[in-house]
Amino acid sequence: MPDQPAIETRDLTKTYVEGWLRRKRQPALRGVSLRVERGEIFGLLGGNGAGKTTFIKTLLGVIRKSGGEARMLGFPAGDRRGRKLVGYLPENLRVPRHLTGYTALEYYGNLSNVPTSVIRQRRGKLLERVGLAERAKDPVRMYSKGMLQRLGLAQAMLHDPELFILDEPTDGLDPLARSQVRGYLTELKQQGKTIFLNSHILQEVELVCDRVAILDKGVLKRVANVAEITSGRGAGNFGSSGQASDQPAELELHLDLTGDERVIREMLGSLPIANWQAFSASDFRIVTRLKQQTEVDQLIDRLRLAGVSIVGLTRRRVSLEDAYLEIVAEAVK
Repeated sequence: MPDQPAIETRDLTKTYVEGWLRRKRQPALRGVSLRVERGEIFGLLGGNGAGKTTFIKTLLGVIRKSGGEARMLGFPAGDRRGRKLVGYLPENLRVPRHLTGYTALEYYGNLSNVPTSVIRQRRGKLLERVGLAERAKDPVRMYSKGMLQRLGLAQAMLHDPELFILDEPTDGLDPLARSQVRGYLTELKQQGKTIFLNSHILQEVELVCDRVAILDKGVLKRVANVAEITSGRGAGNFGSSGQASDQPAELELHLDLTGDERVIREMLGSLPIANWQAFSASDFRIVTRLKQQTEVDQLIDRLRLAGVSIVGLTRRRVSLEDAYLEIVAEAVK
């Protein structure tokens, strides 16, 4: 169903029940409404116990939802028609230790109903793509964690799915391998594929994702474009719906200036000064905050007209990690 979103949930809930006599109810998902469009790379963020894995398992039909709606590629969550179009990499892929790289792909490919003849045509190129061509005939018991992760990516791509669900895809990889994985994901997006991933490595998510959602104790706290968050408009500037507020966030400006200190202070006027560092009698580094870009432009004009040299000017960029920590801290209050 190409006209349907890749993933869509409405008021999705999941409650685990523990014990036989004194049955204890443990909510894992609390009314999660989320929509992932086709062709985007979407990241799901949250700490341990946030509900990320439960969300994925509900989509795949591994566990049953307690309430609400969940659809994947236009089909109800767990429907075999949708599941066969998904390439899934679990957080801890278990590969029988006697298999080699080649036979592992045959094993997983057959589970996805891919004919062995097709697997043998594709497996060489796939293993080369993930950097395992030279170890293709080695038993996986000789593979490192990073190598197993790359093998997991290869098996997820084997049947050319429409949607990739990847749980910690760069876990255990060195910086070079992480960069390569980001390249694979970008290529898949260019091919029109949809990627939905979990990761606790927020720097990786920031580099590759278009949008992110933040779960906290089963509650969806934020859904936003990564660019909005990292521009400073996303961290503490959302309504309860999780969408960005119309109110602009303050801009933190870092200025390296050369000129007369008295003149600089006069031009800054009543602007708040978070930091004033003097390197010499005429060289200063100043941190201030302004409400909007027009105020930045006006400040620069005043400084230049007063004969102050602007050696450097940077606007503080909010990292995805900064925004995440602020959002979670808000949830605790």
